[in-house]
Amino acid sequence: MKIYLNGKLVPKGQAAVSVFDHGLLYGDGVFEGIRFYAGRVFRLDDHVDRLYRSARAIALTIPMTPDELSLAVLETIRANGLQDGYVRLVVTRGEGSLGLSPKSCPNPTVFIIASTITLYPDEMYQRGLKLVTCATRRIAHGALSPMVKSLNYLNNIMAKIEAEQAGAGEGLMLNEQGYVAECTGDNVFVVRDGRIVTPPIAAGALAGVTRAVVFELARSLGIDIREENITRYDIYTADECFLTGTAAEIIPAVELDARLIHDGKPGPVTLRLTGLFRELTRTTGTPIG
Repeated sequence: MKIYLNGKLVPKGQAAVSVFDHGLLYGDGVFEGIRFYAGRVFRLDDHVDRLYRSARAIALTIPMTPDELSLAVLETIRANGLQDGYVRLVVTRGEGSLGLSPKSCPNPTVFIIASTITLYPDEMYQRGLKLVTCATRRIAHGALSPMVKSLNYLNNIMAKIEAEQAGAGEGLMLNEQGYVAECTGDNVFVVRDGRIVTPPIAAGALAGVTRAVVFELARSLGIDIREENITRYDIYTADECFLTGTAAEIIPAVELDARLIHDGKPGPVTLRLTGLFRELTRTTGTPIG
């Protein structure tokens, strides 16, 4: 495996960052997860744009242009001979002193990993996920905007631990007001009476790339889709529920807190969107070359 590290492709065993890198010491940095299918990178520009927005939000200057970074992603995929897989694109504050101040970090670290990923087994896409509500609340906008896809993922990790300990496939996270924010790594949608609703960004949800694609697909089908605050009641009483994410794609959720959602099976709207999404990923995107 070849890893892109600060302008060079190096063997996996030689890809290393300093123990003084503030990405390691303090979680100071940003990242993107990107999928590629059949030799095409899906929504590459959207992911790169979001990375730069995250970086600007934490006053981190990426030492490459967006075009240069996009080319580096393609170069890394080609170097690993992959046609289908997952890219982890990371920019850290870089090496510095044992102090919080970014002033000691003159050179950000950029690395790119291209590999394969299996987030959920195939049977989960056919049968649906079980969800559990986590006690860990989503970080509020006033503390750190959920729009920043930062390396400090401890909030999500603690909720993920809760979900795994409860034997659930994913954990539902609420905000401090008790409204649904998102899951530990995915956006959440509910369907009722043919209408799709998802929490707004202001509730603590990440502006997911796959989330945006679902809006496009729903509107192309003439399905009413909107952002509204929702509670667990709305999930308990929904006709359907599904999650979206770059790694997860679109996956049905059929149970929350040991309560079946409708009949406990993936619903027709979810299945239709899943089919269209998979077709889109195989037919569009930036060619790897």
